[in-house]
Amino acid sequence: MKILLDECVSRKAKWLFEKYEVATVPEMGFDGLKNGKLLTATEEAGFDMLLTIDKNMNYQQNISKYNLILVVFDVVKSGVKYMEELMPEFESQVDSFEKRNAYLIQKE
Repeated sequence: MKILLDECVSRKAKWLFEKYEVATVPEMGFDGLKNGKLLTATEEAGFDMLLTIDKNMNYQQNISKYNLILVVFDVVKSGVKYMEELMPEFESQVDSFEKRNAYLIQKE
């Protein structure tokens, strides 16, 4: 699975997803792209998933238009330690994710 980490996600979080093929928005040269254009660029670059901490993206964009998965980590800050706390929940759900859908990962 190819995952793109949104620019609001700490680049240091990349190691959390070492099981997957992961890139960051800056590595792809997608810096500054607004949500709709970012989703299009993500899809066109062949990614399966865009992972963000932007809780509004799902409400601002019609994810069903894009052949990818949107995953939102519900964290208070972009720090790696906050994201790391949600990794067990992400890992338990990731295999059930379907393209054209958005998923919120939060503490139970």
